Amino acid sequence: MRVPRKAAATLAGLSAACALAACGSSEVPGRAAATSAAAARTAPTNLVAGTLAPAATSAHVRAKEVADPQEASSYPAPATVQHASAATPVKAGELHIAAGARSEEEVKSELKALQAIQRSSSTAQLQRLTPVPGGESIGGDGQIPIPASVPEVIQKVIAGANEIADFPYVFGGGHASFVDNAYDCSGSVSYALAAGGLLNRPETSGELESWGAAGPGRYITVYANAGHTYMYVDGVLYDTAGRSGVYASRWQVGGTDNSGYVVRHYPGL
Repeated sequence: MRVPRKAAATLAGLSAACALAACGSSEVPGRAAATSAAAARTAPTNLVAGTLAPAATSAHVRAKEVADPQEASSYPAPATVQHASAATPVKAGELHIAAGARSEEEVKSELKALQAIQRSSSTAQLQRLTPVPGGESIGGDGQIPIPASVPEVIQKVIAGANEIADFPYVFGGGHASFVDNAYDCSGSVSYALAAGGLLNRPETSGELESWGAAGPGRYITVYANAGHTYMYVDGVLYDTAGRSGVYASRWQVGGTDNSGYVVRHYPGL
């Protein structure tokens, strides 16, 4: 059963207050204050103007992680579980992107005519999804279709998320490198964002509190606090918590309680 988000937010807040660092918080002094300030800004942070990738910095201090309050509901894999390593996010985005996908400029010119169709399509897609017993994971191969009607960058994010959708959950997975054989909550979100060129290194959930710009996005919305993170992509929930099993999909049916989380999006998306 999924752990209530409100309880998770409370645990995450206690962890941060104790100066620990979770699937997201940092040990850098003043991090909590900086995160609160960043969440209130509407301008994007740590992004290179005119590009999709955030600025790289040699001075970056890698944040450490502490316990993810949603770990118990993420079916953490036992040490005996083995899985092949994923491709790089960039390769995943390029190999699995929808065939014949239109360019971002072509999509923009058709957006007005497609808005009603997209809403109807998303609703129908969600209605067709049936959760696997034991949680909220979608069934089948655990992947969702990549719409040809969304911007190419979103197609690549979905492709990246599909690449590791059924990988095991291991705390800290996907942080030493994007290429791993298991991913935690922030490692999963970071991998998918990197596939779309929206991130150039793995970030903890605490760091994702200041990713992009404040508020929800049209196609992609990231929810993050000190201990946990997840996202909605084209209206579908992508989360480690609430899965149906060790190899169940991170794509899930329906939604979840978003209270206690900072809401972020990428400008224009």
